[in-house]
Amino acid sequence: MSQTPAPSANPEIQPYFEALRDGKLLIKACTQCRQPHFYPRAGCPFCFSDTTEWLESRGTGTIYAYSVLQAAKDLPVLAYVTLDEGPTLMTSIVDSPPSALSNGAAVRLVVRPGADGALAPMFTLI
Repeated sequence: MSQTPAPSANPEIQPYFEALRDGKLLIKACTQCRQPHFYPRAGCPFCFSDTTEWLESRGTGTIYAYSVLQAAKDLPVLAYVTLDEGPTLMTSIVDSPPSALSNGAAVRLVVRPGADGALAPMFTLI
């Protein structure tokens, strides 16, 4: 069990956690430069505008890179997944044999509790 406390849902990111409970992934997009970004935050990391909006991700993407953690019992595959909308997020690959993984492989969203017990976006091979 992790010693790191679960993230708290402050009002700025409350919709993100509510969507995870419904099995959905929300990302943010800037209303000025239109760039989507992850992790969700009020300010745009590209143009520094403070006007962003929530977008529901399609929940599909591709593995950018991954690492199999041989000593881990739970969540043994750590990966960067690039969503079809563009942002890349650090996540876990679940329900997929590590031998079947490859960079560029298509994945879809599953929502599971992380090591801290909080719901987190994870992915499985399509």
